[in-house]
Amino acid sequence: MNRFRQALGRLLRGGSGAPPAPPRPAPPRTTADGGQPPPDGMRRYPGDYRGVPAIDYAPKPDGQPDPGEVVWTWVPFEEDNTVGKDRPVLLVGSDGDWLLGVMLTSKDHDHDARQEHRAGRAWVDVGSGGWDRSGRPSEVRVNRIIRVDPDGIRREGAVLARTRFEEVAAAIRQVR
Repeated sequence: MNRFRQALGRLLRGGSGAPPAPPRPAPPRTTADGGQPPPDGMRRYPGDYRGVPAIDYAPKPDGQPDPGEVVWTWVPFEEDNTVGKDRPVLLVGSDGDWLLGVMLTSKDHDHDARQEHRAGRAWVDVGSGGWDRSGRPSEVRVNRIIRVDPDGIRREGAVLARTRFEEVAAAIRQVR
């Protein structure tokens, strides 16, 4: 009878008798343009790389991220590096224990080249590759070099052909 009263009391108070559900984690903070904070465990972003890094084409089929490879990782927004989004990045070098890369996009900036130039952005076509499952042609932004946390790399996408990589490297050196 005592158990019956306890169960009836829980039901009347709105309880089911089951232990309370654990609290739900807060949804990730997002911005109007879809930005999210870096994944858990990722180091604080120290800011974009300034200057011309030592650029070296050195992809190796060893499962480790190397210059010349396109990887997927969280990339901070330029205007607020506390938020960003997951995107492909061409690795071009390193700075201490950070990798250095240039971000890829499948958006074609050729049609708005004057506007991009006025905004200080420079792009180089690199064609299509295994980093884009849809096979869309891509461009890399050569006037912004981002630091990449090696532990934050989600997956390797592909190796960029050496001739394309050298075109990107020349453009980086030219805009710096």
